[in-house]
Amino acid sequence: MDWKVLWSTLGLLFIAELGDKTQLAVISMVCKTEKPLPVFLGAVTALALVTLLGVVVGGALTRLIPPLVLQRIAAALFVVMGILMWFDVL
Repeated sequence: MDWKVLWSTLGLLFIAELGDKTQLAVISMVCKTEKPLPVFLGAVTALALVTLLGVVVGGALTRLIPPLVLQRIAAALFVVMGILMWFDVL
């Protein structure tokens, strides 16, 4: 087990996810349903499945495309999404 990668990933995602739309959706669901445990379990399951999908797709893509190219494509997509959000297109 590469603990450095584990802790780096945990820290990065924890900071990145604070206050994002997923967290706001979970807060909204708890307020609406007043059932925090089912909301928590649903959210954890959804996030685990989305993460699994990212790991599987990322693993497959790195076999086809060099990691540096993937990193640059991801960065470019983030920039494009940011610009689209800036101009209220998304």
